[in-house]
Amino acid sequence: MTPVDPAAGTPPAAATDPIDRLDALFGDAGDPANPVGRDAVLAADAQGALLTAGEDLLDTFGLNAHFVPQALGGRFTGPEELIGVMRAVYRRDPCLGLGYGVGSFMAAVNVWTAGGAEQQVRLADRLLSGDRVACGYHELAHGNDFARAEVSALPGPDGRLRLNGRKEVVANITRAGAMVLFARTSEAAGSRSHSQLLVETDRLPREGVTRLPRFGTVGMRGVPLGGIEFTDCPVPADSVVGTPGHGLETAQRSFQLTRIALPGMTAGLLDTALRTALRGMLGRRLYGGTAADLAMSRTVLAEAFADLLLADAFVTVAARAAHTAPAQCAVYASAVKLLVPTLLMSAVRRLGDLLGSQFYLRNAEQPLFQKLQRDVLPSAFGHASRVSCQSALLPQLPLTARRTWNKEDGPTLPAATFRPGERLAPMDFGGLAVTAGGRDPLSRTLLEGAERRTGEEPAIAAQAAGYAAELRALSADAALLTPDQLGPAAPPEAFDLTTRWASALAAAACLGLWWERPQDGRAPGAEPDWVLAALHRLGFHDGRHHDPLPEQLAERLYAELLRRHDAGLTFDLACRPTGA
Repeated sequence: MTPVDPAAGTPPAAATDPIDRLDALFGDAGDPANPVGRDAVLAADAQGALLTAGEDLLDTFGLNAHFVPQALGGRFTGPEELIGVMRAVYRRDPCLGLGYGVGSFMAAVNVWTAGGAEQQVRLADRLLSGDRVACGYHELAHGNDFARAEVSALPGPDGRLRLNGRKEVVANITRAGAMVLFARTSEAAGSRSHSQLLVETDRLPREGVTRLPRFGTVGMRGVPLGGIEFTDCPVPADSVVGTPGHGLETAQRSFQLTRIALPGMTAGLLDTALRTALRGMLGRRLYGGTAADLAMSRTVLAEAFADLLLADAFVTVAARAAHTAPAQCAVYASAVKLLVPTLLMSAVRRLGDLLGSQFYLRNAEQPLFQKLQRDVLPSAFGHASRVSCQSALLPQLPLTARRTWNKEDGPTLPAATFRPGERLAPMDFGGLAVTAGGRDPLSRTLLEGAERRTGEEPAIAAQAAGYAAELRALSADAALLTPDQLGPAAPPEAFDLTTRWASALAAAACLGLWWERPQDGRAPGAEPDWVLAALHRLGFHDGRHHDPLPEQLAERLYAELLRRHDAGLTFDLACRPTGA
């Protein structure tokens, strides 16, 4: 295939910023005549289909180029910009975001991380030509436990590998021209028994492949989730990605990017859910005013806003740390995937409660909100479950306590990590490591900042001191863990330590963004309200307190929410124009 210009077909008058260009292509979501507007999205959802006009639009935009590294002719330099682009898609239709391209990105990062030069060029060529790539990891019998995958790719008598077994609930498997397949390549026991294969599915012999029926789902109804079964299906021996037997290690490294990126993309869903709920509250008349005039309504809306800002802050810093501290990304990716989906689902659920009995009707704002509430559910377990993230963090706790938290000093994250939008060098896939080696510069940033920045806003300084004390307490608790408490059979209280770690890292992200905030006082993030609200909500979610946002803070946050709604701005830290 010959790469095409990913910007071909873009209107000449479109903005040069990719997110602005994409929003311009999507147009006004509320326009009934818009073929990719809300009415069209809901009609496609009712049919259990992807929005065809939306896929055509993303073809025109050249979305696949954002999954391909610049060095291979694409636009990908790191997860931050990709998250921004995909968040714009998720704000319009999460189903379109997941169904059009997320699977291609999940598959591709494995090849960018460990594939040979020829494999990388071949895959880049496919993506830039508009093809899709499926990520064939999932087997229903084993869920996220890849090490138990049963699909095999063992040598046949002719030197080629023979595929046998089945993969299920794989996005785009029926229409992807290629797939990255996780399979057993050795019958020996141990962690070196599996590999990844780059397989061109459109060239497989028909007699060796059976397409399985589509799997129905409660949320993400339009995503084509299918399956495939192999029966003695031959593939070239050079299909293996990277070193044979290193498939699990490659996945542990490459999927760090997707564990950060997918929750970051899904924050766009909460943005639209919050916008939809706010419209519903403003349009409903109660007690001589609107439902939004009630203090309780404003508090719930403000708290959902704060949850979104908290999630965005953590994702943003983790995404930028993939450039500035890639060797520690294993910790930050698991922490993001552990914490952020829970924040998003909780916020959407509370907004549904706020709509009350109106939620069950099929008019006004309700149908869209109902769809969003269904679509957010897979974010908790899709790709990596909460427990799998805890299992990745738990064995790293004692060493991190010794090498980072118990030291008087140590490396912190570069200041650029906390300056969203500031250009960073393209990330190095080779810098990703299976574990962080006990180094945690984000926590170190919190510990040193809490000591040095005592002259900051007093309430923020108090929060910093509190989370620094939490890290020291966590260090003491981690030191008591025994070797048998670091694996899958660990007791619940051991797993709870990982949740506390993730919360401390989220606090460090918020505080780092505040400490490195723009000094002109005008850019988003320059006012203390967002960080105070985000840290207050973090304390609620991690069980440090059970209080609502203080009344004055909730009112200021609600006023900002309403200002952005009326101005057509997003509710995340970027605060950019949107037609959603």
